[in-house]
Amino acid sequence: MSSSISRGVLQIHSAPQALCPHVQWALESLSRGRSGLHWVPQEAAPGALRAELEWAGPVGTGALMASALRTLGKIRFEITEEPSPGTDGSRWSFTPDLGVFHATTDAAGNVVVSEDRIRHAYVNSKGDPALVVNELSLALGEAWDEELEPFRLAAEGVPVRWLHRVS
Repeated sequence: MSSSISRGVLQIHSAPQALCPHVQWALESLSRGRSGLHWVPQEAAPGALRAELEWAGPVGTGALMASALRTLGKIRFEITEEPSPGTDGSRWSFTPDLGVFHATTDAAGNVVVSEDRIRHAYVNSKGDPALVVNELSLALGEAWDEELEPFRLAAEGVPVRWLHRVS
């Protein structure tokens, strides 16, 4: 990982109560300290909990968090990592049904679709406009956005905590 520091937000949109300690342990192993997650009920999934955490750490911390949390399986989360000098921003989304989606983001948080990805969409479509639309939808992570949107809306007003990595 780089010596540059980045910041971001982790949103655990839903987690079964039994997995909440595992989420905390995974985050604590990355931060070498307490994660300070404050769990609250997730109204969009009765019986599930949610938490939000602002973090700061070396560039690449978002990828490490996504790798650690995706192994837990039955949770839904999003991680954003802000751009930092010499490094693009990133967003990771995870749902049990869809798996992980990763995208590069610009300074405003918009998903950036590369020239190569657009070219891939055209080549794979073989001239069928509907297939181009499907490929670009995949590149933008629209299926993840559709699945996570009800959880995002149910989370308004949830308190945010900070996680600092001590190196």
